[in-house]
Amino acid sequence: MTSAPLPSDQPLVDRMVDPPLVDPQGRTIRYLRISVTDRCDLRCRYCMAEQMTFLPRAKLLSLDEIAIIAERFIARGVTKIRLSGGEPLVRRDVGDLMRRLGRHVGAGLDELTMTTNATRLGQHAQGMVDAGIRRINVSLDSLDADRFRYITRHGDLDQVLGGIAAAKAAGLAVKINMVALAGLNEAEIPAMLQWCIDEGHDLSLIETMPLGAIDEDRTDRFVPLTRVFEDLKARFPLTRDAHRTGGPARYWRVEGTTTRLGLISPLTANFCDGCNRVRLTTEGKLYLCLGHEDQVDLKGALRDGGIAGLDDAIDRGLLRKPARHDFKIEAGSAPAVSRHMSVTGG
Repeated sequence: MTSAPLPSDQPLVDRMVDPPLVDPQGRTIRYLRISVTDRCDLRCRYCMAEQMTFLPRAKLLSLDEIAIIAERFIARGVTKIRLSGGEPLVRRDVGDLMRRLGRHVGAGLDELTMTTNATRLGQHAQGMVDAGIRRINVSLDSLDADRFRYITRHGDLDQVLGGIAAAKAAGLAVKINMVALAGLNEAEIPAMLQWCIDEGHDLSLIETMPLGAIDEDRTDRFVPLTRVFEDLKARFPLTRDAHRTGGPARYWRVEGTTTRLGLISPLTANFCDGCNRVRLTTEGKLYLCLGHEDQVDLKGALRDGGIAGLDDAIDRGLLRKPARHDFKIEAGSAPAVSRHMSVTGG
């Protein structure tokens, strides 16, 4: 397939005749995360090695192919799509993909959203709103400029905060994603929550996950969110909230504010029983679990067999979705999987 421009008159999918996506554990898949690129303009220490080798562009799905695959998932019952990376906004013409998928919002798709590091958000915020995106996640691990630069290896905090401000001004709801890191930003978590309250953002805290080889020992940086939550509960009036976004976070509301606190704790509070997610990489591989290597090649299936071949590959993949991940963090232990988070998509 070529990388022809995405058509603007693609017919909407017919959801009435396509079989739903159900895995061997009886879980219905409603959520597709798409990594549009494995490239990123930052090098966060818990995510990447400083010197990364990225996929050759010739191996990537075209944006048209990503859209076709996404539309098949919508036709088969997926109601939420998240665009991620790497950093999705570094991919040229990603706006075309946002607009094409955004046309399905309200016509099969409940929500199209994105995870970004916000370095380029100022340029794209209004285009996201115009495309139908209403909510985004922003990865932000510190509000201290020097600490932020250290964690990301060269990031500019003012640039990121400017992008977040532009998103807020454009009408996007912003949720901050903060990876809790011992010895780096753990002491800053209460201040981050207070900043989110002041700015009207939600905050999700995330335990670091053993994905891909990095230049540090993750054991030294792991913070159990059970400990973090006890500290926050002593400082803020937190009440359990039934709010769900389709992802793995459990939520609490900060009473008297509009801010929710989410906890994503794959190691201390396994959430696999309710997993409704699969992930499509920029190379066209469908991963059924973030913590396993099992995958099927949707790019080859689409190119060789068209829509029928694509559906067959999706069905074969679902049969391999495991009951749960096998994450563990122990001194000297190898990563759960060899690929970095940027390959699979956050």
